[in-house]
Amino acid sequence: MDIKKEIIRYSQKIGIDLIGFIKAEPLEELRGLLNDRKSKNYLSGFEEEDIEKRINPALTMKEANTIIVIAMSYYINDKEINYPKKYKYCGYISRSAWGMDYHIILKDKMEQLISFIKNKVDKLKYKYFVDTGPLVDRYLAYKANIGWYGKNNCIINKDYGSWIFIGYILCNLDIESDKFCKNSCLNCNKCINSCPTGALKDNYNYNAKKCISYLTQTKEELDYELREKMGNNIYGCDTCQSVCPHNQKIISKKNNFFYPNEFTYYPNLLEILEMSNKEFKEKYKMTAAGWRGKNIIKRNALIAIGNIGDREVIDVIKKYLNEKSIMIRKYTAWAILKLDRKRGKNILIKHLKVEENSEVIEEINNLFKYFNI
Repeated sequence: MDIKKEIIRYSQKIGIDLIGFIKAEPLEELRGLLNDRKSKNYLSGFEEEDIEKRINPALTMKEANTIIVIAMSYYINDKEINYPKKYKYCGYISRSAWGMDYHIILKDKMEQLISFIKNKVDKLKYKYFVDTGPLVDRYLAYKANIGWYGKNNCIINKDYGSWIFIGYILCNLDIESDKFCKNSCLNCNKCINSCPTGALKDNYNYNAKKCISYLTQTKEELDYELREKMGNNIYGCDTCQSVCPHNQKIISKKNNFFYPNEFTYYPNLLEILEMSNKEFKEKYKMTAAGWRGKNIIKRNALIAIGNIGDREVIDVIKKYLNEKSIMIRKYTAWAILKLDRKRGKNILIKHLKVEENSEVIEEINNLFKYFNI
């Protein structure tokens, strides 16, 4: 029995688009890069902090001999989506969060694959991960021939482009490794030149803390300059992938898992600001955008409204200066001044007379300085 061929056949049967195999050996070649990013404060904080765990599979599973890497495409051609754009104030959610939460989908696929392997071999030991694992999953995918690295640090596959989700299984099977994928990046630098915040650097360097995808997820206070570069993104960012030549003519999946709902394809910013916790869970809990919670998405909606630049919306959003959340009050103040400095100043001076929180008061005064008013 050729277990590798059996696993590949079954993976295709259950809807896994790509699969590859590598030895569970230390990724020593990554040490210098990761140390360099750490020294420059380029890491987002969402990664495993211990670099040893990021490069040594044995620290996650000492019995591991092989890593099985899977990938699923989530690209859906916009021409196949029939929702009309009907909202005046519309945000953007990354394609990665349009449909069902990919963590759930990929974990289910890997569990099916593991069950299949268990029926074929004795005493299978394993651990599996989607995003939450310590190892550098994109590098595992590169070594397993899933795709090559683009300068946007995404893994690009010849058929599916970079619109792929990655998961991996550590196991005690002894399976022949696949060869590295040949690097086919065109070196056009379109991703680097198009990045709104300059997060992408040459020579495959990447400052995760400036990436809009990170900015829309972090709980940290966002720099005023970076807010202005976030555009109308309220979760994730697809700019560097959208401009990539390898993503222009790729396979569009007829996959209901990742097909968007109207509220993920064209999210109504004003509706988001009004959502209760219950409404947020009903709409976003089963998407990848739901994990950070309602207030972070509301914060991002306020940033998007400020960047859209329609002064008329001030009359709608000024009531959020009275929200219970300190964060929402602070970002409402920013959005109001971004939309109209003169009128915004008058609104905020009036609000300062009733605002009791010192953090909000300090923020409003800082905003006055920033906007030179």
